[in-house]
Amino acid sequence: MNSHNLPPWLKKKKDLSRLREIKKILRRHRLHTVCEEAKCPNITECFAKRTATFMILGNICTRNCRFCAVDHGIPGPVKDDEPEMIADMAKELGLKYAVITSVTRDDLPDGGANHFCRIIDALKKLREGLRIEVLIPDFNGDYQALEAVLEKKPDVLNHNLETVRPLYGTVRPGADFDRSLSILRKAREYDSNINVKTGIMVGLGEKEAEVNALFRLIAGYVDIMTIGQYIAPSQHHLKESRFYTIQDFEKLKMMALDAGIRHVICGPFVRSSYNASDVFMNTRE
Repeated sequence: MNSHNLPPWLKKKKDLSRLREIKKILRRHRLHTVCEEAKCPNITECFAKRTATFMILGNICTRNCRFCAVDHGIPGPVKDDEPEMIADMAKELGLKYAVITSVTRDDLPDGGANHFCRIIDALKKLREGLRIEVLIPDFNGDYQALEAVLEKKPDVLNHNLETVRPLYGTVRPGADFDRSLSILRKAREYDSNINVKTGIMVGLGEKEAEVNALFRLIAGYVDIMTIGQYIAPSQHHLKESRFYTIQDFEKLKMMALDAGIRHVICGPFVRSSYNASDVFMNTRE
């Protein structure tokens, strides 16, 4: 990503005050964060707040989405002690809200669902009242795997659609729009007390009518939606089709709210887990 080519509203000052400290703790616990692996522009801000999104099941993805900076290839073995390591770090950071995500692991029979369950269990033992958000892959459409995670009662079940249906073949080879949509639908049907969340990026070539159609399609399934600007992590990834202005994002937010989505977080730097704790608390009011 070449920041010199970005418009002024997409250039963000970096606060390095806590970055090294949090990275040192992560390396000591042998953990990964999506903040680092996906080259999130908010990393210094979030690390300064002592928040991070833990990325489990390694840092090698079995898919190769053309927008994503996470490495793809053949993943390593699952770390059996990872739940305890994450619980230890959550305790060290004094977390009140934990976000857990993973690479896609199509090589595992359950897509890694059991590992998510073990980590939720470890975090729930840590502290009463600790809120847990899981950002899950599609588990290759295995609804038993999805239900196993839902049975653990996370506070938020997040699964990102990432983009509109017509762009899936270009943006998300290996994924399927209807399969991802069914994850959101099944989660909503399973337990109305679990907040269902999804997110998309804009600037990938989507049309306004396609975005509006997506909002109306998912309004009955999701409680929370995030919308942010796609920024190519390197010259080898998809190039941005457009940089949305602040005014454009305000329009998108109104479109989503008008479609019936209750909580919409929308802006250039919004990412799926950005200010996740604050967003969750707003849903309780």
